[in-house]
Amino acid sequence: MNDIDEPLPPDELGHRVSEVFDLVGALYRRGLRTLEQDEADRGMSVGVRSVLVLLHRYGTMTVPQMARVMSLTRQFVQRMTNEAMDRGWAEATPNPAHQRSSLIRITAEGEAVVEAVLAREHALNRQVGGGELTGAELQACARVLKEMLRTFDHVEVD
Repeated sequence: MNDIDEPLPPDELGHRVSEVFDLVGALYRRGLRTLEQDEADRGMSVGVRSVLVLLHRYGTMTVPQMARVMSLTRQFVQRMTNEAMDRGWAEATPNPAHQRSSLIRITAEGEAVVEAVLAREHALNRQVGGGELTGAELQACARVLKEMLRTFDHVEVD
């Protein structure tokens, strides 16, 4: 058995990372269901929420750029963007760098809607761990998840 502060042997690491994947999967599914139920009451799908949050945080982007950042298909992101534009939450503007790929920007109404969504989520996130999680624990969790992402950024998919 390893000391808790020592690197794990590869086999044990593999098993522990599998546990993290299982937990992340369950968290993702439950979180998605909660968001879908909450936002469905307000008329926003999770996909549209993702597009609006991305535009809110990073500014104007093309659909292909958003798709790359979110690791989703361009077609799906286009559908979500169209829905956001239909609702008046985003708009297309000319792209001087590429005639066929418009720049998408969030509107003032979209900003207000996404800020309200993020405020509701923040209120829920404040309850995680009953107020007993430390900064070090969250930093360690984020480090592990980033390492997992980094590993899969380098894996070729057939």
